[in-house]
Order: sequence, then structure tokens, then C-alpha cells
Amino acid sequence: MLVDNAVNGDSRVQKIARSAAEAGWTVTLLGRSPDKEEHTWQLGQAEVRLLPVSNTLSTRPHQLRRNWLRAPLGYPPNGAAALRSQQVKAWRADLRVRRIELDMQASAGKPVGVRRQMLRAESFAVRAVGRWVRFRRGQSHRARDARQRLDGPWDRLYTRFWQSATGDRSWRRLEPALWDWELSFGKVVDRLKPDLIHAHDFRMIGVGARAVLRARSAGRTVKLVWDAHEFLPGIRPRRDDERWMPAHCAHEREYAPYADAVLTVSSGLAEWLQERHGLAKLPDVVLNAPGKLDSFVDLDESTPNLRTLCGIDDVTPLLVYSGAAAEQRGMATMVEALPHLGDAHAAFVVNSPSGRYVQGLVARAEELGVADRMHVLPYVAHHQVVSFLSAATLGVIPIHHWPNHEIALITKFFEYSHARLPMVVSDVKTMAAMVRETGQGEVFTAEDVTDFIRAVRAVLADPERYRAVYDRPGLLEGWTWEAQAQVLEQVYSRLLPDRPAPPRAADPDVETTSLSIGMAR
Repeated sequence: MLVDNAVNGDSRVQKIARSAAEAGWTVTLLGRSPDKEEHTWQLGQAEVRLLPVSNTLSTRPHQLRRNWLRAPLGYPPNGAAALRSQQVKAWRADLRVRRIELDMQASAGKPVGVRRQMLRAESFAVRAVGRWVRFRRGQSHRARDARQRLDGPWDRLYTRFWQSATGDRSWRRLEPALWDWELSFGKVVDRLKPDLIHAHDFRMIGVGARAVLRARSAGRTVKLVWDAHEFLPGIRPRRDDERWMPAHCAHEREYAPYADAVLTVSSGLAEWLQERHGLAKLPDVVLNAPGKLDSFVDLDESTPNLRTLCGIDDVTPLLVYSGAAAEQRGMATMVEALPHLGDAHAAFVVNSPSGRYVQGLVARAEELGVADRMHVLPYVAHHQVVSFLSAATLGVIPIHHWPNHEIALITKFFEYSHARLPMVVSDVKTMAAMVRETGQGEVFTAEDVTDFIRAVRAVLADPERYRAVYDRPGLLEGWTWEAQAQVLEQVYSRLLPDRPAPPRAADPDVETTSLSIGMAR
């Protein structure tokens, strides 16, 4: 398994790893270490190994050179600026001590006139040198900050040149940092000698495809599954980097043809992928649905209580948002609406409670006078999410209109459903259509605070009416991970028809077939 994160917090990665291992495969999940050390633990019957990944190739050549045009007087990017600043500080510190010594000697009646004049001259010199160093260092910082951005005319010209000259191989020039994943993971995958590599998303498809090519050149049969979690061109682009999106799209196009099977998260995305990459077969859909409440729970483990963490009773209305924290997720709409929702509280269960965006929302809540009704909480374990969220009154999905948001029933939709929460969702295409069809919540116009308030008030007026939808026979059964795991097993069996079906973990005497599943995001 290959994943470009630290595994924790990625429920899809964890569920696939555990399900594959429980089905009898030998599973090793390789993730990215948060530091320079390798970490290992067990995820059910799967082994997790987090490997250090160097960021060396993310450094651009121009970041190592002096920028003569933008900062002709700036210091070279070799540490000279920091060195000179420290030297000036040390000089000033020395002058302060020497001045004190002179004052003490003068108090003792010793002659210090000449030395005091020299000290004054030296103080003048350190002030002048300090201003010069600050000026040069300021030029260096401005030049560095400007070249951190890759969105100028030169960057656009650079991108177009390499796209025209090398086509889909252009990512090697535009985003060489993609090689850092290969250099950290490639040799480990080769040593594992997997029968099947399951590569998730756009970063890992290259690592997986190259590992398959090396294995086949050595005479081993290896199959590659590519699991596309998102439509890459539909991701919100980085505002300050003209190269990122073209590079990653080229990387994906180069290696997508090597996939023996493609999986994705929704039927809409499956159609887009088939058209974009000319796939002969429509990708199989594996929803990121939650498992049954007791599927992955350890017997000695208790789930935290959402309302207790928020410090509220069982009757206070509680809106919950669970998921990644980002501007396009629409969390600001909830904060702006809170002053107009009576005594209702809002809980944000997010991946980065102390992040800049979340702290900005906290500051805004303070300005609006509702900070005491806004609660920021960290993620819980993926198998605890449903029971954790079930204490809320309603679940909120206020995402903005972006291509990837339009085509999928996202993870929190299924989590809210299994928690039997009424929902308030924005009018993104697929999810709004489902909520209107089932009646499990209300739809509001994305980024419209007034319409959001209307929708929330409608649900709070009669939450049981919306909650009753979940009693409909068969509605939740198809939205379980157990049903999705069957699709995974069918794909693996289709790719390896000549191999015996992997035995269940309960039969320890039968040798299992090795499976490496590459995962990202």
C-alpha cells in the first residue's frame, strides 16, 4: 500500500487496508512519516509503515541563486543574510557591555574620555552597518517571496514551452518533486514483490506504474489498480503556482494507461475518467461509505461524546460539520449564520483545529459574539465517526461549487446518514439531488447565509420528520463499507483469475497471496 499521508485521518485508506487483510491478503501499507524516522504499527491484520520522504526536489534551481534583477543588492540565498544579522546583533551586545564597563571605570575616577569617543564612533558605525544589513536582507526576502510564487509571465511561458517540447513528460520539469515519492517508496515496493499494486489518486499512480514496469521487466506478473479519489482538473488550483496543475495532469495522463483496472468514488467521476483517459471499461465505483458500527471497533475502546466535549446538554440544538477545513468547504457560512440561530451551537470536527483557516473562523465568531457556541474538535478514529456524530441534531455540508463537489456523494454524507442525522447541504448537483429525492434534509444555495439559515430553521422545527427517512428499508444497507468491499474483491479476482481465491484470515495454515495497495490523499 502506498499513501502520500500518515494514514491516520484517511478513513478510505484504513478501511481498504483492514478489509483486504481480513479477506486473507498479506497487506503492507506504506505511508509518509511525519518526521525523519520510520514508524510501524498494525492496522487490524495489515502492517503500516511510514517512510521518511525527502522534499529535496521541491527546491527550484532559481531558489539557490541570487536574483540580480529583483534584488541586485540582496544577499545570496546561502545563509549570508542570517549570518550578517547575527554578527550585527553580537556587535551591539558587545558595545552595550563595553559601555557599562566605561561607566564603571569613570565612576572609579579613571580617565575614559578617548575610549568613550571611540565607543561613540563605533556605535555610529554599528547603526549604519545595521541599516545596510536590514536593507540588503529586506531585498533578499522580497526576492525570495516573489520567487515562491510561480504565476508570473515567465512561469506561464516556461510551462507552455515544456508542455510543447515534451508533452506528458513535462511534469519532470514542472514538478520534479513528484520524484521524491519514487525515491522514497520505489525500492521498498520492489523488495515487497507484490502480486497487485493498488495506487490511489494522482501522486501514487506514477509510483505504482513504475514499480509494475520494473517487476514485469524482471519476469514477474504484477497487476495495477488505480483508485482515483478526485477528478484532478476539478481540484481547486493553487493560486500562486501556474505549473502545479499542468504538471500533475501530465503525470496522471502518462501513467493512467498502465492501470489494469480503475476504481473511483462515484458514477459521475467514473464517466469523466473514462472520457478523459479513453478507458475501455467504465471504472468500478467504491463509495467511501462507513462500516457497520461494530465493524472495526475494539472491545475495550469507548467513543468520545460529542455533546460532552462541547459542554452542552442533550436538548440544545447542535449543528455539526465533520471533515477537512478549507475555504471551499463553506464552513464560514455556518459561523456567519450562528448569531441568527437562537441558542444553537456549532461543532467543527476537523483535521487541523489549530490551522490558520480555522483560527480565522474562531476570530470571526468572537467578533460576532458567538464564540461560546462554536466548538472546534479534532478527528476521532474512523470507526468511531458515526457514533460520535450521532449525538448532533443535524449534519451540515456547506461546500462551494467546484467540479469535484458536484459529482460525488462525499464521505461525510454517508457518515451523517449512518448517524441518522438530518442534513443541510448546499446545492451541489449530485448531493442536492439525493437529499431532495430521499427527503433526509434541506438544500440551500451555496455561500448564501440567509438561505442557509432558512434551511437550518426548517430542519430544527421538526428534525424527526427528516430522521424518519432512515427507517426506509434498504436505504442504508447499500451505503455500507461491507457492500463496497465486495466490489474490491471482485476487481482483484478479475485481475488475478489464475490464482486461488485468497483464504480468510481464520485459516492460518493456508499461504496467502501478497497484495500491495497504493493509496494517496
